[in-house]
Amino acid sequence: MSETMTWAQLFPPDRPPSLEELDRYAGNSLWPELRQYLKDAYGAEPRREYSRCGLEPGWNVKFKKGSKALTTVYLRPGYVTAMISVAPKDEAAAEGVLLTCTEETRERYRNTASSKMGRWLMLDLTSLEVLEDVKALLALRVKPR
Repeated sequence: MSETMTWAQLFPPDRPPSLEELDRYAGNSLWPELRQYLKDAYGAEPRREYSRCGLEPGWNVKFKKGSKALTTVYLRPGYVTAMISVAPKDEAAAEGVLLTCTEETRERYRNTASSKMGRWLMLDLTSLEVLEDVKALLALRVKPR
């Protein structure tokens, strides 16, 4: 893959990346760990979906348990970002979970605006500890098996 091409150029809407290409592009060892966790804990397989979002167009990866969205994952070279939605009804419980999370995750939560739809928390998988934060926050949305 060319280092000078953007994700959207490498994989236009009519050319979804394979799982191997996603892994190579992300270049982050925590990505396969997150994927395996979502499969084991929720039976969730990665679903590639193309986004035409003006900020970051291209393929992202969604995980669902049945019809319930768990997380959307955005890949960039060396980075994996998991979007975790915290519903308004779960915010009190999230405050408790955050006590066990990294300072990075607590700060991100504090700086993410709350709305009628909840908080859309964007967490970069930079360490095993942040991966554990993602798992804990996902459990608020859907209990793992």
